[in-house]
Amino acid sequence: ACTARGYEERGFPGHVNCSDNMSLAFAPFGVAPRVAWPAVNFFWNTWIDPNHQIQTEESHSRAGDFVVMKALDDLACTSTACPDDIDPINGWNPTDIHVRIYESDNVIQRAVAYRPKEDGPMTMSQTSAFHPRLEPLTNAFAPARDLWAPVSFPAHGTLEEYWACRTAVTVQDMSGLRKFDVIGPDAERLLQHAVTRDVARLSVWRGTYSLMCDETGQVIDDGTLFRMAPQLFRWCCGTEESGRWLTRLTEERGWQVRIHDLGGALPNLAVQGPRSRDLLRDIVFTQPHVPSLEQMRWFGATVARLHDREGAPFFLTRTGYTGELGYEIFCSAADAIVIWDALAEAGRIHGLTPMGSDALGIMRIEAGFAAPGSEFAPGVDALEAGLGFAVDMNKPDFVGRAALERNAASERRVLKGLVFECDDVPSQGAPIFEGERQVGVVTSATRSPSLERAIALARLSVEHAADETVLEAGQLDGRMKRLKGKVTSVPFVDPRRERARA
Repeated sequence: ACTARGYEERGFPGHVNCSDNMSLAFAPFGVAPRVAWPAVNFFWNTWIDPNHQIQTEESHSRAGDFVVMKALDDLACTSTACPDDIDPINGWNPTDIHVRIYESDNVIQRAVAYRPKEDGPMTMSQTSAFHPRLEPLTNAFAPARDLWAPVSFPAHGTLEEYWACRTAVTVQDMSGLRKFDVIGPDAERLLQHAVTRDVARLSVWRGTYSLMCDETGQVIDDGTLFRMAPQLFRWCCGTEESGRWLTRLTEERGWQVRIHDLGGALPNLAVQGPRSRDLLRDIVFTQPHVPSLEQMRWFGATVARLHDREGAPFFLTRTGYTGELGYEIFCSAADAIVIWDALAEAGRIHGLTPMGSDALGIMRIEAGFAAPGSEFAPGVDALEAGLGFAVDMNKPDFVGRAALERNAASERRVLKGLVFECDDVPSQGAPIFEGERQVGVVTSATRSPSLERAIALARLSVEHAADETVLEAGQLDGRMKRLKGKVTSVPFVDPRRERARA
């Protein structure tokens, strides 16, 4: 907490300060005053710079932001609204803070604030439609955009969940995905302009993994695009920015298209693993006018029901983020529990296991799948993110094509894999060295249960990206400890993706 001396030495004797405020507040409780109080500081934007000095900037918080805490024991607690008005820490304008005390029997929602963009409205994280079945199985939840998603399940553990997906079948709540329906006479024209795949070649009930890029070739979002009718598409993606980008392109060109943000109306489950098809055979019913389960190829889609023509309906796709044979079920929130229960019942004989985000994170790295904020991030184009396979340069035009064509002619960095000789896992952002020179950076890393060693996805200079090249990942400031590894192509596991195509 700020102190009288801190202000005095900057030329402000007598300035009100947090430590004195706290001593005064504690005095009636017999707590001795202190010159400087340790404190938990909320709503501050502070950090330690490379020279180990504390730096401050204006806070990211805004009016209405709040933190809820629960007292686990009797205690005296004081709060002080920081009076610092001589640097940016309070936005140059200290304001009061409101403290509200709840009775012990009040029910307080466990939540984290979520904003779809920096200046967007704040919402509190919610539970998904499958939460009544998930909550009895685990207490380990983490925010996934605006929803709580399971991290792991203690009855199994991350490693068992991983092997269940490799050898049997798993189910995972993926409701945090964003879904947009793109509808209208100009829907194909819009998407042909907005995404990197050739949408004109996409048949009804087929899907494709694609990217949305900006004019510089950097990835705005990635996702899977499904064609459900000649003028109706469904885009399943990572962020709300997709919807804003599609809306902007539509308005700029005056196209007749409606971008429908499905919000939380279509919760979804990933059913993944070599026995996923066997499980779904026991519960999936399809009408003759749509593809059957057996007719669905990789990236196929259909509409189905539970058991028979009167069962709960859902949108079924043969997709996933694991690298294994897998499917995804998208349903109405009202039908979520009955669909979960049907999967659980049918899954008993197939060894169905719930899976959390920790196990999924291992599998997606082994599969070489890119993630936002890791493989693709600001300043990284689609090619450097290892996503060139999803860019169709035979299309006459799409947003970002000119930049990607220019960059492809003079590649500087590529995404490759590193297989280490140890189990030490380098951190994201760890530097990659050849001798004393940094030649790359780790984008994602994990210990591979299948390979029984640490692996990483890394962005490397093209001069050092040949397979079998020996490089080192730096730890402890990048230089005091080195992890030796060999460059390899990705995926690390099932390089021809034969499992997903099975």
